[in-house]
Amino acid sequence: MSAMVPNLTLTDLEKTSSARRSIATIVHPKLKYCVGDKLIVQIDMFDNFGNKKTYGGDFIKTRIFTPNLQAAASGNIEDFNNGTYHVHFTLFWEGRVYISIVLYHPSEGVAALWRSRNEDYGLVYFIGTFMNGSQQVKSECGFDLNSHKNLCEYRNGEDNEAFYCYKVDSLSCKSLAYLQSFNRQLSFLTPLETILLRRENIAIEIPKNPEYVDVQTCKVYSPWNLEKCKIGMKSPSPSGFVLQNIWKPVFCTIPNFTTQKKMYNCLSDKMIYFLGDSTVQQWVTYLVQTLKDLEKFDLHRAGMETLMVAVDQKRNIHLQWKKHSHPTIASHLYMVKDDAYIHEQINRLAGGHHYIIVICLGQHFRLFPVHLFIRRVINVYNALLNLFLRSPDTKVIIKTENTRDDRHDAERLSDFHGYIQNLIVRDIFRNLPVAMVDAWEMTIAYNTHNVHPPEHVIKSQIEMFLTYIC
Repeated sequence: MSAMVPNLTLTDLEKTSSARRSIATIVHPKLKYCVGDKLIVQIDMFDNFGNKKTYGGDFIKTRIFTPNLQAAASGNIEDFNNGTYHVHFTLFWEGRVYISIVLYHPSEGVAALWRSRNEDYGLVYFIGTFMNGSQQVKSECGFDLNSHKNLCEYRNGEDNEAFYCYKVDSLSCKSLAYLQSFNRQLSFLTPLETILLRRENIAIEIPKNPEYVDVQTCKVYSPWNLEKCKIGMKSPSPSGFVLQNIWKPVFCTIPNFTTQKKMYNCLSDKMIYFLGDSTVQQWVTYLVQTLKDLEKFDLHRAGMETLMVAVDQKRNIHLQWKKHSHPTIASHLYMVKDDAYIHEQINRLAGGHHYIIVICLGQHFRLFPVHLFIRRVINVYNALLNLFLRSPDTKVIIKTENTRDDRHDAERLSDFHGYIQNLIVRDIFRNLPVAMVDAWEMTIAYNTHNVHPPEHVIKSQIEMFLTYIC
């Protein structure tokens, strides 16, 4: 995927990048491919008139796969900014390896998405419920309200985070109890951009010649004489591949966690705090369903779940998930009285060698200007710096954002927004002693498009997580 965001104005749909007109070919094709070889695929992008594109910035997803082996891996894209791209793959397994090159958004669509995202906060609005006994009053809330009106301001002066509601005359600002979000019937796209970002124009396969290569084991290829995965290791890209439906990192090894006993031994005597969105809540749910001695507490929050707790008293295991604070995109009411930003939650933890902190930010931020996300990640970074000063033996794992089905509302939810956020997270945390669970590359390799990936994908993520903490 290219990281370039082109500065373009769409004037003619026929001049946009066309997947069907473009072609992907192998660079320097060989008669024989061996496990461990590099494979370079060249993409030449053409517009709908059949003219070669002269600039880059297209949003492309790439993978290789072998269905009968349940094997797959993502590729790295090199953008020459002239309509030509190179996709770099590593052939990790033998067999017939198919190539997938998917144009998600042409460069003109990328430019439209970037401009729309950073135009304003107006794509989403919040309704707050203020309560005083049996009295309930609703009012609009958000990050950027009309400052000429009387506002309730919810701000932490040290971190520049602020959220507002229009003040209700009869109730105190402190009586805000619930929030609910709604998509505003608004778009910052032009009519042409709206057509370009329709579902039928998203995620179109580029023709390939050839469509596959046959790979053999030519010599003993053993990249697995590696250390066990440890916090602080820098992962390459791709960071791993799937074989027999199991994720295999390429820079370290994962011990066998196939038995509950090994999982229990790993988690024993640990307090694990999962901070972030529902994709990391999935980890807690998976662990509770897999390890029957973990008892989940009923916190009486049905339909408004922002906190989840499970314990195993015998083994002294404590798991807690707590969502990040604003923005939470949810059609249902959710509680805000015990809300806290992730950096605030980190600052409240003592830390130490019994503490594990897992952080995931991303999905809910796609609908807002990117500077909101950058500020939030920087605040988390600063909180981790302080944590490592007071408790350097605390283990921290960053779960990166995963892909999703974004085609029904690309303006708000496009994976292009998620990709940019992944780059931001990797850049800001790159010098901290943390581990990354690469949910982005995993979900591309597994070819899953659900914002909540299926159980076998979560299992692979959990095994990486357990390796880092044990």
